[in-house]
Amino acid sequence: MPFYEFHCKKCNKPFSVTLTIKEREAGGIACPTCGSKDAEPLLGSFFAKTSKKS
Repeated sequence: MPFYEFHCKKCNKPFSVTLTIKEREAGGIACPTCGSKDAEPLLGSFFAKTSKKS
């Protein structure tokens, strides 16, 4: 499952959650600290694995 990072606008704290794509699209992500649903997504890191050419 994908790992998403958010920033709560109410308590000003970042948090991370693991969600399915369907859960992410539904929205309404609540901050685990204050319970606010006013959160904005953060740009996270990623990696790509490519095949090695001989």
